[in-house]
Amino acid sequence: MYQSGIDLNYSYGSEIEKHGYKGKGDFGQILEKFCFGYEPNSDAEPDFKEAGIELKSSPLKTLRNGEFRSKERLFLNIINYLEVHKEDFENSSFWKKNAHLLLVFYLHDKDLDLLDYLIKLVDGWEYPNEDLKIIKQDWEFINQKIKDGKAHELSEGDTFYLGACTKGSTALSSYRDQPFNKEKAKQRAYSLKQGYVNHIIANIAQEETAVYGKIIEQPEILDVVESIENIIISKFQPFYGKSAEQIEQELGLELNQKAKSYFANLTNAILGLELGQKIAEFEKADIQVKTIRLKENNLPKEDISFPTFEYQELIETDWEDSDFKNILESKFFFVFYQFEGENLILRKVKFWNMSHSDILEAKSVWDKMKTNVSKGKIVKEVTDKGVRKTYFPKKTENRISHVRPHARNADDTYDLPIADKLTGLTEFTKHCFWLNASYVKDEIYEK
Repeated sequence: MYQSGIDLNYSYGSEIEKHGYKGKGDFGQILEKFCFGYEPNSDAEPDFKEAGIELKSSPLKTLRNGEFRSKERLFLNIINYLEVHKEDFENSSFWKKNAHLLLVFYLHDKDLDLLDYLIKLVDGWEYPNEDLKIIKQDWEFINQKIKDGKAHELSEGDTFYLGACTKGSTALSSYRDQPFNKEKAKQRAYSLKQGYVNHIIANIAQEETAVYGKIIEQPEILDVVESIENIIISKFQPFYGKSAEQIEQELGLELNQKAKSYFANLTNAILGLELGQKIAEFEKADIQVKTIRLKENNLPKEDISFPTFEYQELIETDWEDSDFKNILESKFFFVFYQFEGENLILRKVKFWNMSHSDILEAKSVWDKMKTNVSKGKIVKEVTDKGVRKTYFPKKTENRISHVRPHARNADDTYDLPIADKLTGLTEFTKHCFWLNASYVKDEIYEK
């Protein structure tokens, strides 16, 4: 393991400049050509064929506490829809190329030239047995979807650690033929989820990270159980129909029901983890856990909020790279409790990810937001009471999502890239995208 700082400009700058480098290009290609001495390629074989090792580089960001985190998922090889369906995992192009990785993590800084990026972490990576079993299940799920003629419906939310992420622009050239359907599918690559890359980084950097609890202590169980999802759901099923207080009693707990962490602690206890522990498998898979409280008519008590967006970033970002799309393509774990009088009864848990068609439908909300902000169309009307009515998409306009405030108070704002045409405001209250409660009821809970 190497942990320090290598400056490519200091080590190789003159040599790169002699070859016509002008400050543009890809960090990984520079690394391949000038540090390791081979031409960048898309060969099916690993980069270091004799050793069976594939070279991969990936950007880092630094947290306030000084720890490193991945800036993005780790892209692996392109999925060849026309060939992969003929393979099984052990002899697949994915496994031949990516079984053993040499990882080079560099510190990203948008204000620096690529040559001035510092390489911070370097080490080899082979998948631990418990991770490999899940990655194999992920690969097989992706492959089965291709066999079913649904390559165009692939989503990163389909799987746990190994994703099928879009690769390339949105242009027609980034669409590919698939073998069992005439509809073209977006070009996709295998990738390791960002959460899994953070797991690798923590291992290489030997960081003192938060305590993680494993749901699956014995990976052999995955050989006889259909999926990790079934294992997790089976832990909740004995408590279906019981109140939160009854579950507490059966598990020998005394929790503060008014604490924000109450339901998270109850979930941990059901899964056999210590209170306050992070769920290792969920962290690696970037799974979003949502506890939903249902009214007696099955409608969630509240819509589901997502993190606030910055207006400037919204208009500068393409849909494919947007935070909203990444959220919608995530895998979710829903825990549903329902009110019976004053009691909350555990009804069921469910893994879920949004369908391809629904993601496209939700995209129209994002498109409208981006268009309005870029034109300075923020406030539509100011009422006699000083209430600002906006152009932002309302719940009545889209079956899936809407936009509304998500701020501490009126002074909790983000800068506007273009002043509002009606009021002249240059900053505006923080907003976020919300998932409609009716959508959660109809498409997640009741299906």
